[in-house]
Amino acid sequence: MEALKQMDEIGYKLLIVLDKDLFYSLLSIGDVQRALINNKATDSMVEEVLRKQIRIANPNDSLEEVKQMMLAYRMEYCPVVKDDRTIERIYFWKELFEQKKIQNSGTFNCPVVLMAGGFGTRMRPLTYVLPKPLIPIGEKTILQEIFDRFHQYGCDKFHTSVNYKADFIMDFVNKLELPYEVDFFKEDVPLGTAGSLQLLKGKISETFFVHNCDILIDNDYSEILDYHRSNSNEITIVAALKHFSLPYGTLESGENGELLSLSEKPDMTFKINSGMYILEPHLLDEIPENQFFHITELIEQIKSRNGKVGMFPVSEKSWKDIGNWEAYLKEIQSKND
Repeated sequence: MEALKQMDEIGYKLLIVLDKDLFYSLLSIGDVQRALINNKATDSMVEEVLRKQIRIANPNDSLEEVKQMMLAYRMEYCPVVKDDRTIERIYFWKELFEQKKIQNSGTFNCPVVLMAGGFGTRMRPLTYVLPKPLIPIGEKTILQEIFDRFHQYGCDKFHTSVNYKADFIMDFVNKLELPYEVDFFKEDVPLGTAGSLQLLKGKISETFFVHNCDILIDNDYSEILDYHRSNSNEITIVAALKHFSLPYGTLESGENGELLSLSEKPDMTFKINSGMYILEPHLLDEIPENQFFHITELIEQIKSRNGKVGMFPVSEKSWKDIGNWEAYLKEIQSKND
């Protein structure tokens, strides 16, 4: 968990592991995610999840050879390691390539459902005027930002659930010259985080994403989809790891109040439902019509019949809940920086 926090802190999803100041290995976000998916404890030692095969350069490799390796394996940076395990230098992607952002690992064209019907109560008074999906971040609205992130992977079909200020949202989007198709479906009354999905019966016949309109996920979406498919999940929940430091000492007691252990100001980590999911289309038939129904109820329904529900973890800072003022202002600041 300390490694994951450090990735968030430095803004790289790859860490160099040292042993007494000498190169030992590399730890990627994928290594951590696979460990968490396999229920590895968050306080496990880093060494327990390191891969045996890693990619590094040696001093005899030419710059072109290093660049080709970094391109082929989408490496944020590549250390050059001598035989004595000292690090000669590090090549960074942003220094070697004109395209500063690393390309995603794969493309796909799944339908995407955007849940944009909420009232935006956490963002009042702004949402008395603007519906939450149209609040700007940088030069785009939140809705456009989400559209564009999926479009980078090849998605060109978006279904958008609207309710509050629906006409405002539809008029704004319809006036944009977008390179993808956006259609809207409207709840007559609020139906919950899954209830409105039943309005899409007969319109979606393949694996699809569901995404709340007040969150952003900074992770390779194709990796999440690969996990979903390779595990034959009916639904996959993207879970953000959230860390809390309790400002008090905690006590654990046994029989007759005997003190068993004491922890001074412990750190706790929870997996938070981020608001992004992948669903199989047959689940639309399991959602009741014209009934308030949360997606958590759908998940419990799947579990009750022994269906398969998966969880894909992302780091704390890879999940941005921009539906509240503090997180929204931080996102605006990052755009300005």
